[in-house]
Amino acid sequence: MKNLRKGVTRMNERTSFSVSMVALSIVLAGTACTQNQVTSPEEQFGFEIGTDYELINYEQLHEYWIKLAGESDRMVLDTLGLTEEGRPHIQAIITSPDNHRNIDHYREISRRMAKAEEVSPSEALELAEEGKAIVWIDGGLHATEVLGAHQLTELVYRMNTNSDAETLRILDDVILLATHANPDGQSLVSNWYMRHEDELERSTAGVPVLYN
Repeated sequence: MKNLRKGVTRMNERTSFSVSMVALSIVLAGTACTQNQVTSPEEQFGFEIGTDYELINYEQLHEYWIKLAGESDRMVLDTLGLTEEGRPHIQAIITSPDNHRNIDHYREISRRMAKAEEVSPSEALELAEEGKAIVWIDGGLHATEVLGAHQLTELVYRMNTNSDAETLRILDDVILLATHANPDGQSLVSNWYMRHEDELERSTAGVPVLYN
C-alpha cells in the first residue's frame, strides 16, 4: 500500500512538473511573439542602419514609422504639419503603454509647469513629482550629415523593442518626442546619393539644387 502511495505521489509530481513546463513554454512563446512582431530596419529596408553605401529617404522612414506605430504599444505617430515641399512632418511619441493611456494628463502637467501661472511652490513640487520628463530628440537637420536622420530611425526602433531594465525605466519616466528635423533635405540628399547602381559611384557631392 505504501509503495502504491509513493508511486501515485511521484506520478503527481511528474504531472505537475510537466504542466508547469508547458505553461512556461506558452508564456515564453507569447513573449517571443510580442518581441518579434516589431519589424527591424533590416527587415524593412534590406540592410542595417549604418551599412556602407546605403541610405534611406524620408518616404521610406515615414512608411517605416507608420508600421512601427501599428506594431508597438509604446509608440504613437503624430503629424506636426506639412513641410515646404508638402511632405507630412512626423513625430514619434514613445513611452510606456500606461503613460500613453494618461498622455493628456501629463501634457496638462507640462503645460502648467511651463506657464507657471497660479502654481504655488508646493504645487509645483507635487506636479514635478507626478509628471514625466518630456525629452525632444531630433535628427537630420543638415541633410548631408546623414547620420542624424539614420540614428534617429535606429533609436526609434530600439526604444520600441528593447526590454532591458534601463530602457523600461526610461519608458516609465520619460515621454520621448523623436522628431525628424528636415524631411525634404533627407529625401533630396538620399535620392541623389542612391541614384547610382554602382555603390562605389555614390556620393552626396554635387546636389544640383540649393538645400539645407
